[in-house]
Amino acid sequence: MRSLSDLERIRQGAIQQLNPRVVDKSPRVTFIVHMGTEGIAAGARDVLLAILDELKSRRVYDCRVTQTHFTGFGLRPPVLDIIIPGRHVETYSGVTPDNARQIVNDILTQARAAVG
Repeated sequence: MRSLSDLERIRQGAIQQLNPRVVDKSPRVTFIVHMGTEGIAAGARDVLLAILDELKSRRVYDCRVTQTHFTGFGLRPPVLDIIIPGRHVETYSGVTPDNARQIVNDILTQARAAVG
């Protein structure tokens, strides 16, 4: 990135890439990746990208993927919180990109079973 126009091009590309992920007011599942300094150093960015890639490859667009900065005390980063409406929050620590893909598959299966 060398100029503001490069930054704007990257921004527009990100908007286009995320556009299909726009969800209504109540997503089926919310994935929250903790992206504090420790989390990023431990690979949280790769976990976030793995979640997005897995959802995209499964063509799942009714889930929300977001990030937060706080990891929480006593948890080994990267940390992933998962919220399924009507259920408690599930927290995973020490998540790897491969773990994240498996967690996405498991959670979507659970969410599908809870609905139907």
